[in-house]
Amino acid sequence: MHLFNITQLHPVNIGILPHNNDLILLHRWEEHSKQNLVKSNGGKPFLTQKTTPQGFQTNEYADAQLQEIVRKMRERATVYKEKLKDPVLSSPEGSPTASEAKPEEDHYCDMLCCKFKKTPLKKYMTYLQLPDSIDSYTDRRYVAWLMLVTVAYNWNCWFIPLRFVFPYQTSSNTIYWVAIDIICDICYLCDLLVFQPRVQFLKGGDIISDKVEMKKFYHSSMKFRLDVISVLPFEVLSIFFGFNPAFRANRMLKHNTFFEFNDRLEAILDKAYIYRVIRTTGYLLFILHINACLYYWASDYEGLGSTRWVYDGQGNMYLRCYYWAVRTLITIGGLPEPQTLFEIVFQLLNFFLGVFVFSSLIGQMRDVIGAATAGQNYYRSCMDNTVSYMNTYSIPKVVQNRVRTWYEYTWDSQGMLDESELLEQMPTKMQLAIAIDVNFAIVNKVDLFKGCDTQMIYDMLLRLKSIVYLPGDFVCKKGEIGREMYIIKQGEVQVLGGPDGTKVLVTLRAGAVFGEISLLAAGGGNRRTANVVAHGFANLFILDKKTLNEILVHYPDSEKLLMKKAKVLLKEKGKPAPGPPVQQPRGLAGLFGQKQETPKLFKAMLGGKGKAGLAKLLQLKRERDIQKPEQEEKKPKPEEKKLPEPAASSAPPAQKEEPNADTKPKPPAVMHRGTTNESLIISMSPSPTAGEGEILKVEAKEKKRK
Repeated sequence: MHLFNITQLHPVNIGILPHNNDLILLHRWEEHSKQNLVKSNGGKPFLTQKTTPQGFQTNEYADAQLQEIVRKMRERATVYKEKLKDPVLSSPEGSPTASEAKPEEDHYCDMLCCKFKKTPLKKYMTYLQLPDSIDSYTDRRYVAWLMLVTVAYNWNCWFIPLRFVFPYQTSSNTIYWVAIDIICDICYLCDLLVFQPRVQFLKGGDIISDKVEMKKFYHSSMKFRLDVISVLPFEVLSIFFGFNPAFRANRMLKHNTFFEFNDRLEAILDKAYIYRVIRTTGYLLFILHINACLYYWASDYEGLGSTRWVYDGQGNMYLRCYYWAVRTLITIGGLPEPQTLFEIVFQLLNFFLGVFVFSSLIGQMRDVIGAATAGQNYYRSCMDNTVSYMNTYSIPKVVQNRVRTWYEYTWDSQGMLDESELLEQMPTKMQLAIAIDVNFAIVNKVDLFKGCDTQMIYDMLLRLKSIVYLPGDFVCKKGEIGREMYIIKQGEVQVLGGPDGTKVLVTLRAGAVFGEISLLAAGGGNRRTANVVAHGFANLFILDKKTLNEILVHYPDSEKLLMKKAKVLLKEKGKPAPGPPVQQPRGLAGLFGQKQETPKLFKAMLGGKGKAGLAKLLQLKRERDIQKPEQEEKKPKPEEKKLPEPAASSAPPAQKEEPNADTKPKPPAVMHRGTTNESLIISMSPSPTAGEGEILKVEAKEKKRK
């Protein structure tokens, strides 16, 4: 380890740099400070220093740090200058970004030949630690505890009547029954002393989480009184009267916890109707269980096997009594007739109770199943009404099949026909919370909306509409006026182009955005430049221009920013696509320049390309030569006709100029048509008037025939 001492350190020049109005302290040492730096290793200086032209020493580390600070200051000054030049580009409130959580340290456990990930013990202890106050609506640990108490409650409800009536509890197995009873009592006591006094409650709309207030509220409720009665140890009477399960009947008074567990569990389940069906079935089975216990008690009272109506004591006593209870309570019939007055009264009460209970349970089951299938029934009703409407107006079968396909896919994919109907029932804040979780990640990827006011994006999320497109449906067509922006929520779309409009240019998948420029295009909207077709079933979000304009009225800064970005995007979209690369000629041909294109006027005169056009022109000339003698006979003095200027010429007519005395008059810039015996000569001469281009001349000459 090297030690060094700095005995004298003289800050010679400490200044304030005017750049960026920041203080930069420049420490410079005099030349004699070098002697004060002592190093124990051979007397060598610890800090490497270099001599500047001014004759003083500079510390390289301090100089590097100062240069880094200056660089950062300049970058910050550049950013502020840009903001001062264009304040619209800087938004007062940036878009929220997802907080990057630090990756947790992985813990692995080596056990035998396998290695698996385990959760650290501290995390378990933190999760299992009992909080000072419990939110009964959101805390899953409280629901788990209520489930444990509910199991103990059901144990008492089912087995106390069973042990009281049937002779299943004997002296040899009493210790096992008592052990389970003690465990259930411990659960009751923990719920009474630990959990229930910590449950939050509402008072005037405020959530009360104070320990004293929560305990006072629980102690003043009816639930507390029933919980206290349910844990009273009436088993002490067994010392005087012998052990009897009837002394535990007070354990069945803790029914409030059972119903609270049902409500909390239904609130967190995705398909709560399944649990409702199971719970209703459990009610029916419990009533049949109580009826079976009463039948065995009545048979024991009359005497087992004394009459044909009572239980004869053969086989499994509980199953036979339960079978009798099922046939009696559900009024199936086919049972032996009661003989005595007690049997007749018991059977009559059983029939009346069975009709009432069974009809109530069946009605409750019907309501549960009806509520579970309400959405399905609504979907079927809408589809049947639509099909009936199409049949009334003789809609083609192809269209009807597509309509049915849309109904089926929409229902299967999202479980409803219109999501907005469900969200409209909620307050605006809840709608916004759901929209942010579902759609914000998609909208935040759109470059057009980056830098805009966050509240404007929130308002826009509430206006997005979800639409399902079938395979082959045109999302937009080429030439249409674009008034919407599309965000792909699910599925794929294809952008078609090419000469025939069937070539797939690009395939857009979930999260892609297209048509965003149409939202801000001026002049009634811009036209679509390509066809966009749904490749499969595509679920898209749509935002129309009218809705966006209604939102931007309240956000003028965001409107300016969007207009500026739209102009940039329109310029980028308007640039012509780069054509195919021009191949350079190889060999000696590369020494010469590229051949210039034939003038359009020359092509028009030739009537074609290459030799074919020239041959056609010569053929027309020969036909005119044949017709010439006939015309001379009719007209003794034929006059040459002036050739009109070709329509393809874009040059303006030559202006008339006054001839000078010194110069000869120039021929008019027109072409004459006639026939001669000379060969064909085609030439171009410059126009006499400047700026009018060139004049095409065609002369036909032929050799004289011998």
